[in-house]
Amino acid sequence: MPGTLFVVATPIGNLEDITGRALRVLREASIIAAEDTRRTAHLLARYAITTPTTSLHEHNEAQKSASLVGRLERGDNVALVSDAGTPTISDPGHRLIKAAIDAGIRIEPIPGPSAVIAALAVSGLPSESFAFLGFPPVRSKARSTWFERARTIGGTIVFFESPHRIRETLAQLRVEVGDCQVVLCRELTKTHEELVRGPISAVLGEINPPIGEFTIVANIGQSTERTLASPPEPREVLAELGELTNSLGMTRRAAVATLAKRHKLGANAVYELIEKAKKLVK
Repeated sequence: MPGTLFVVATPIGNLEDITGRALRVLREASIIAAEDTRRTAHLLARYAITTPTTSLHEHNEAQKSASLVGRLERGDNVALVSDAGTPTISDPGHRLIKAAIDAGIRIEPIPGPSAVIAALAVSGLPSESFAFLGFPPVRSKARSTWFERARTIGGTIVFFESPHRIRETLAQLRVEVGDCQVVLCRELTKTHEELVRGPISAVLGEINPPIGEFTIVANIGQSTERTLASPPEPREVLAELGELTNSLGMTRRAAVATLAKRHKLGANAVYELIEKAKKLVK
């Protein structure tokens, strides 16, 4: 009889956040396929679990999947875990699961902690439906596509971001969809857990220092709501120009083009608003 591939959710921070079922599966499995065996070792030691581990990460998953499927076909049970949370959710595991499906192996989910659901649950933002968008890409073309997708989806979105890109991403999100309400969740379930709520403009001033991975929940509204929004205030446009040129390093011309697209205005109209704002602050 072939074995079973168990997809096991593990704590996202606090090691007490693991189910009794997950612990049993980790103890009884023939082997644990872990994103980082060193990090998983801390969890296993906490609960005196001695099951052997093997690494399965983004750089070796293609090669390792075949051997693990071979073990499953020979009757071994394999537990798949990532560093934190649920495997395949912005973590490795998809290739192994796909290979197991193709081989006719039984796959069993062992649900548990999820940074996405934890952040959404405490956000106070609409949660009847939402979209999870993972990490915004780094490369400019893919990044633009990511923001375009966010605008198209609308409503509540959840995504991850690293500490050294959080300011840039929030500044760009503000330009793309407006000064929407966001909830920044940092170090969820850990000792220094922090939740910051408010419009992007206010939240940007409270990210100090940006340490630890962020889970962000944002309510960007529907496209129809954004289309019907009132014309931008001159000071708002001037502030956005500053964010684009200072935080994102855009040239003045590129920033104006971005603002024109964002506010559905011509470039000349944006220039006029900027000049008007300069006169108001004198």
